[in-house]
Amino acid sequence: MPRAFLIVIDSVGIGGAPDAAQFFNDEHPDTGANTVAHIARDAGLHVPVMDALGLGAAVRLASGEVAPGLDATPTGAWGAATEVSIGKDTPSGHWELTGVPVPWEWHVFPKAEPAFPEAVTDRICALAGTDGILANRHASGTAVIDEDGPAHLQSGWPICYTSVDSVLQIAAHEETFGLARLHQLCADLAPMLHEMKVGRVIARPFVGEVGHFKRTANRRDFAIAPPAPTLCDYVHNTGRTVHAVGKIGDIFSMHGIDDLRKGPDKALMAHLHDLMDEAAEGAFVFANLVEFDSEYGHRRNPKGYAAHLEWFDAELGKLLQQARPGDLMIVTADHGNDPTWVGTDHTRERVPVLVHGIGAKSLGQVAFTDVAASVAAHLNVPYAGEGASFL
Repeated sequence: MPRAFLIVIDSVGIGGAPDAAQFFNDEHPDTGANTVAHIARDAGLHVPVMDALGLGAAVRLASGEVAPGLDATPTGAWGAATEVSIGKDTPSGHWELTGVPVPWEWHVFPKAEPAFPEAVTDRICALAGTDGILANRHASGTAVIDEDGPAHLQSGWPICYTSVDSVLQIAAHEETFGLARLHQLCADLAPMLHEMKVGRVIARPFVGEVGHFKRTANRRDFAIAPPAPTLCDYVHNTGRTVHAVGKIGDIFSMHGIDDLRKGPDKALMAHLHDLMDEAAEGAFVFANLVEFDSEYGHRRNPKGYAAHLEWFDAELGKLLQQARPGDLMIVTADHGNDPTWVGTDHTRERVPVLVHGIGAKSLGQVAFTDVAASVAAHLNVPYAGEGASFL
């Protein structure tokens, strides 16, 4: 039986979203945002493996822009996918890639201080056993730790913040507050937030001393469960093994997932190399590599983003060398996060669909849900989700 590998390189958009004008960063519409093209323009970008699969061609198809240096004639199958969910967030992108567009509008918190309603703040305090919370505003995850970390160490109050996404994030020091305590706080708070249609409660642990705080890899996302069966469920229900690499388990609340492997991106890549050898015939390997987004996109660091893409490209070449005859590998993204754009949030963009295992061809403009239908067709599993196979 064939195997399928779906790798989401988090936030690697290619511009051209037809509804970008309806999404904003610092009150500026996302029209014209293009993560890959602008990184290539401003920082230079050498990704020969992805370009050979069709990355440069996908950028041109999606947006009409040319990414400097990405001009290879594709030897893989390539296309550009357009999202329909009303959001440019992680759950929306991942669920839609697995056949389930989000059927509701996410709740987001206002750009005000305080950002959270009193009932939410009271619930956090009750669960944490504290008299208050810190931050309570829209903030960058690294900046808020630097700004509120000293008060957190002194008071023990959790640092709670949000963004334009449907999310409530809680940062706390692993040693003084306690990692297990932070994870439990977020787990216990999540049901209340999910009732409000807030997509995720995220635990953001950090370590270090004042002036030298650093977030750790012990992040956990407590996401609302998908509203319908996803590709993971369809594969799992046939008795095949579904391997989740990275935060996939959190995004899907472990629905339809048999094996979970976590860690920072370099550890996740090691897991992927292992699974290229270990995954049984008929298995589905679903991976998310997130540091493009968290470390470089939100921090508006084009050079760092370019370097991480080049690292991934070299590793992708090795993964392809490990592929067995009949394997399908799809590299795509869940949204954009143009590091040259205004603000610090995600950008509404189309995403590349780069495919190894079906020959060289243009897939054209496709839907996010077509990825799910195509993986299901390749694995020959019954599938009742949205989308049409491009195989």
